[in-house]
Amino acid sequence: MGSSAVWSLAAATFAAALVEMVEALTIVLAMGMTRSWRSALWGVVAALVCLAGFTAVAGYALTTWLPRAALQLVIGSLLLVFGLQWLRKAVLRSAGRKAMHDESAIFAAQEAQARGAASEARLGLDWFSFVVSFKGVFLEGVEVVFIVITFGVNAGHVPVAVAGAAAALVVVLALALVVRTPLTKVPENSLKYGVGLLLATYGTFWAIAGLGIFSRSGDSLSWPGHDLALLVILAGWFALTRCLVRALRSPTRGAGAVPLAGSQG
Repeated sequence: MGSSAVWSLAAATFAAALVEMVEALTIVLAMGMTRSWRSALWGVVAALVCLAGFTAVAGYALTTWLPRAALQLVIGSLLLVFGLQWLRKAVLRSAGRKAMHDESAIFAAQEAQARGAASEARLGLDWFSFVVSFKGVFLEGVEVVFIVITFGVNAGHVPVAVAGAAAALVVVLALALVVRTPLTKVPENSLKYGVGLLLATYGTFWAIAGLGIFSRSGDSLSWPGHDLALLVILAGWFALTRCLVRALRSPTRGAGAVPLAGSQG
């Protein structure tokens, strides 16, 4: 695996983890600031424990039960599905047909829900804060774990993928401690677009390589140029999405809808 592929792997896991962690942080901040910090933080701890177990089981299953070509086909197909979902939203937002992701609005909605929920204490905790924080961190964390495991195992560089996600965690926690408010300045829409491109690129690369499982030898197929093919695939997905944005662009763009080429697109 070349240095360019290693750096793109680290960038993909960092950006994907950053986006998911920002969304989880918004939920935890809303619960902590509105109801109970103690209960919200215990929800985070419980979610992290469950994620550790999920990571161990999923990682063992993927690396033990599937041959390499089958692993590439399955994981590549899943990454392609994830990437196309992110790209679909990015294209619609850029074309003015879908509202931009607004962390401030999400925080306000979570805060209003927290204020309106009934108080219920269990095990000495505010149960609403605990459950909402647990669900938010666990569900967003599952996506991070999936991306880290699949990228790391398939690329043969698990430490690089883990390092990318760990760096994102450090950045989010540091910013949270400094600003103590939702991270509205993070260009989340641009990050989602970029991550969608990387997920679709790696998904295409690995899924096609994994088609070798159906050959007589059962070995993975090789791309012309090997890892350099990733750059060509990335350029192809980027060109396709920009063409789709141009084709779908709304004559009258909705409020807050700005191009992906900008800081919020």
